[in-house]
Parts: sequence; C-alpha cells; structure tokens
Amino acid sequence: MTDELRDRYDVVVIGGGAAGLNGALVLARARRTVAVIDAGEPRNAPADGVHGLLGREGTPPRELLAKGREEVRGYGGHVVDGRVAKARKHNDGFTVALEDGREVAARRVLVTTGLTDRLPDLPGLAERWGTTVMHCPYCHGWEHRNQAIGVIATGPNAVHQATLFRQWTDDLVFFAHTAPELTADERERFAARGVRVVEGEIAAIEPDGARMKDGRLIEREAYAIATRMEARAGFLAGLGLEPAEHPSGAGQHVPADPMGRTSIDGVWAAGNVTDLMAQVGPAAAAGAQAGALINYDLIEEETAEALALHRLGA
Repeated sequence: MTDELRDRYDVVVIGGGAAGLNGALVLARARRTVAVIDAGEPRNAPADGVHGLLGREGTPPRELLAKGREEVRGYGGHVVDGRVAKARKHNDGFTVALEDGREVAARRVLVTTGLTDRLPDLPGLAERWGTTVMHCPYCHGWEHRNQAIGVIATGPNAVHQATLFRQWTDDLVFFAHTAPELTADERERFAARGVRVVEGEIAAIEPDGARMKDGRLIEREAYAIATRMEARAGFLAGLGLEPAEHPSGAGQHVPADPMGRTSIDGVWAAGNVTDLMAQVGPAAAAGAQAGALINYDLIEEETAEALALHRLGA
C-alpha cells in the first residue's frame, strides 16, 4: 500500500527507517498531519535480524519496518514510497520535491534518511556484507561467537574494533592491511589477549579465507571492518545544510544538537543521518524525541499566533 501524497502537512519526515517511523508515530498521535517519504533502502537490509532491541530481538528488518508503517497509518499518518530530490525553505515553511516530480509543503521537516556504508575496494567483501562481513559486535557478534574472525584494519579505529570483537571469540586475527603501524603498546595488548597480527595487505576475500597479496591464505569464517559512514543528505543542499565530518573521524553526518535541531530553523534530524553509531533502538528513541519536540515547536508557534489575535480582540 502506498498512500496518496497530499499537498501540505504539518510535518514531512524524509526517511522511513526506525527513527523516521517512530518520529511520525509520535507526531500522528499528537494529532499532527504527517507524511513519511521513504526510498525503501534501509541500511540494515542485508541483515537477517534486528538485535539488541527489547521485545523485537531477531525481527527481520523489513518486517519491523512494515509493522511500523502499519502503526503510523493507524493514527492517520501517511507513508509514501518515493525519493526526495531537494528541499527549499520559504516564509511559511518548506517545499519538499520528489524525484518523480511531486511536491509537498510542510511546516516542519524531520530528516531521518540514515547513511551509506562505504566499503574498501576489496574483492569478495561487498557480497558478504551483512552476513559474514560486519562492523558492529553488538549487532552481529553473538551470531559469530566462537568463530574464526578477522578484523580488517583500514584505519586507526580498527584497534578498538579488534579489542571489542575479542569478547566474542578466542580465535581473532588482526589483519594489519592498510592501517597505520601498530604501536608497541597495541602489540603488547594484542599479545596479552591472544590476538594474532597478520602483516601485509589482503588481495581478496575468498570462500575459505583471506588471500594475502603474497599468496598466503588465512582461513577465517567471518570478518569485521570499519566502513566509512556517509549521511544520505545531498537533497539538503538547497537549504544550506550539508554533511560535515563526524568528530569520530568515521565519516560524514548532518550536525544536530542533542535534541535533533539542525542549524536550519524548522529542520530536525534523527537516527544515523546525524548519529553514525546509533543502533535501531537509539535511532528510534531519537526519532520519538524529535517528534515530540517538533510538536511542541508547532504548539509554541500556534500559541503565539492565537495570542496575537486575542490581543487584537479577534
């Protein structure tokens, strides 16, 4: 089911993942007109289940989103399939334009488009992404517990990642690959925890393990790698809102304050588009918080308007 897109809403939510749907749910329950515009590309689509989410542990990602859509619609919200091309601000709100030519006006905008994981150009890696190639131990570590895991190092954060993944397996290899040289302290810490360091670059990931450029095959069952995470936010350029480097160095995000407010008045952001590290639960919570604050922002605007009329004796 795809809802018809009306001409105007109190709030347009761009992105229909956990953050966007939870924000829309809060807004719809607050009796706001709200539309979610979703391109149907959830970050966790390759995963077999959502993990670490109380009451929904192991739920397939698309099943969780389908349930969320149903709940939003149950309170009168609209969920529309489409991709946003651009947005612009005017005196009484915003206009959001879709790639198919449709346009919709909104008093407020909530951006929850998530991010794209950029993988290194390493043969055999991309096709295993989300199954035997992972980035988060809290999302996938249990499913690969006690397996032979290899951490593929492409930057300084790989040492931290290896330290984490050691909790889930005794058989951990740190592939130095293209990362900076390990310090003496880092090597000692790895030695103390039984983490084996393999020097040299990987040529390809094969069915039985990692093929090194010198021909060695290091047998592994699963791999961890830190991707470069980039916010899906190109359509915001017309608002003067562009992604910036995240303080962690892990990629680009849309800057927002802890409440989700961006530098553009009337535009909020929640979920992975602003918080690169958020799992499904925190992303959904951030969406709910942003939804509540947007509702209050609208209440303040409406109260000011009503007070002005009241003082005029209208």
